[in-house]
Amino acid sequence: MDSEQRRRRKQHGRIYRPACAKLLLVRSVTLCLSFLVFLLFISSDRLPIRRDGSFRPVLRTSTMSLLPAFLTGGGGGTGISQYQNLVVEGRVLLPDHLVLIVSNKLTPPTDNLDCVYYDNMLERVVLKPVISVDEYHHQSKSIVRCHLPPLNFSASVNLRGRGRGRSGDGVVERREWLLRLNQSVVPSWDKVVYEAVLDSNGDTSSVVVFAKGLNLRPHREADARKFRCHFSLTNFDQGSFVFKTRATAAAQEVVRCLLPPSILNNLDKAKDIRVSVSHVDYKVEGAGDAPLPSVAKVQMINSHELKSSTGKYELCACTMMWNQASFLREWVIYHAWLGIERWFIYDNNSDDEAQEVIDELNLHKYNITRHAWPWVKAQEAGFSHCALRAKHECRWLVFFDVDEFFYFPLRRGRYTAGPNSLRALVMKYSDSPRIGELRTVCHSYGPSGLTSPLSQGVTVSYTCRLEAPERHKSVVRPELLHATLLNAVHHFKLRDGYKYMNLRESKVVVNHYKYQVWDSFQAKFFRRVSTYVTDWKEDQNTGSRDRAPGLGTEAIEPPDWRLRFCEVWDTGLKHFVMANFVDSTSGLLPWERSPA
Repeated sequence: MDSEQRRRRKQHGRIYRPACAKLLLVRSVTLCLSFLVFLLFISSDRLPIRRDGSFRPVLRTSTMSLLPAFLTGGGGGTGISQYQNLVVEGRVLLPDHLVLIVSNKLTPPTDNLDCVYYDNMLERVVLKPVISVDEYHHQSKSIVRCHLPPLNFSASVNLRGRGRGRSGDGVVERREWLLRLNQSVVPSWDKVVYEAVLDSNGDTSSVVVFAKGLNLRPHREADARKFRCHFSLTNFDQGSFVFKTRATAAAQEVVRCLLPPSILNNLDKAKDIRVSVSHVDYKVEGAGDAPLPSVAKVQMINSHELKSSTGKYELCACTMMWNQASFLREWVIYHAWLGIERWFIYDNNSDDEAQEVIDELNLHKYNITRHAWPWVKAQEAGFSHCALRAKHECRWLVFFDVDEFFYFPLRRGRYTAGPNSLRALVMKYSDSPRIGELRTVCHSYGPSGLTSPLSQGVTVSYTCRLEAPERHKSVVRPELLHATLLNAVHHFKLRDGYKYMNLRESKVVVNHYKYQVWDSFQAKFFRRVSTYVTDWKEDQNTGSRDRAPGLGTEAIEPPDWRLRFCEVWDTGLKHFVMANFVDSTSGLLPWERSPA
């Protein structure tokens, strides 16, 4: 019996050994080929290489939320097909809502799209309708705004298209909760990298990164040696081949960095590379903090925004607004008459008819681009971002609000301003070897005795102001701005060798309709857009010139509000508007709606 078993084992061994040998040969060949591919990979210019020539391999898994069919409403229904294969590539927890960055362009209607919330304790999923959907990064992506997660729910919110018969709120099957994979931690707004723009200027290129949590002093240039930029194809918290470069300029929420050689040699490949920033101790090799959480991917200026030097617009405008659609028609039409040719409107989460008004104005060739800027308390950063975009199109760029109007006062009893007067004024300094910014003083107007605005608009409604001017507004040459893009909203830091010039008040001023009738004015209590200005509901810095004197922290109308801020009756702009803009047939101003 024993001999028979030994004989069978020998036969089995003769069969097994050749198969085993073949298997070992295949494995050896595979390992050799893999090693050769690895050698080729690290020798190519596509490998993320740091400036110091080293690389740092870190294992990671993808965190992009490619939702399964039943989580994206793949079961059918009107408008549901666009929700299939949605990719949520970033989330940021803002103070009053959650922003999701989606790498798909979502088109209206989007009222059948839900936010999906995951309960950490009970293993269930709750659906709530989205707050709003917006275009992002030149329409190639979308922003979806969701309500804050309920208590004990994760901030790793996903999206789902609502099929027929499904309500907006509700609890769905447990299997959907089980499909929530290891999501990365959702960054809160006080510590996150949120935008990155490729800045190409002739033979030099760099990346400009926008970040919260740097804790830099306002209105001051920072020591760029203390920062590094990190680049990756995916998120940083789960690793990848990460490479880094040194910063060349830093201020407030902006850090400018060199590009890695592999990107510098292939700028067309830079789009959608994720970027972050870290603090370093440049005096100690290798010492420093981990990169900040990031939802920022490199944004490239669209080719249609790149204009040759001879083809640039002479005068452009940039503003940031929230729910000010009612001012837009008057503001754009009036200043287009004065010579503004191009408009960059940064919309800070408006929920009024701003897009509809802009679409209507563009039908009349007003050349307006609306840019969704979802980031709260980031006006200075938004203006820096706007300057980067506009410098390829514009010789001069004016930064002002939609309740501010340039005005050329009377000279010797008559108006000297005509069509394109503002453009003609700035063009006088276009070839100046020293002037990079023009500043104009502002006069602040009060309610002027009114309790409701007139239909003709703010320029006709408000005619009583404070006597002394408050602050100023600036018109800049964007290619002459300092590398930090440092600004205080009202003016920018210029490159060395350039200076600003104050325009005489007798030549041009800005009428700021700041203190309007109470129903319009009280919206300012909701929040202030500037990074370094305290919201009026907070009992801090109550003596700031940004605040309305004597109002305190409550949006309660004082009994004498309509009479406040009235020291000088100034009807100059009102008469100028009525003399130059009224239609002789209808008697209406061009921004006025015909009575029903």
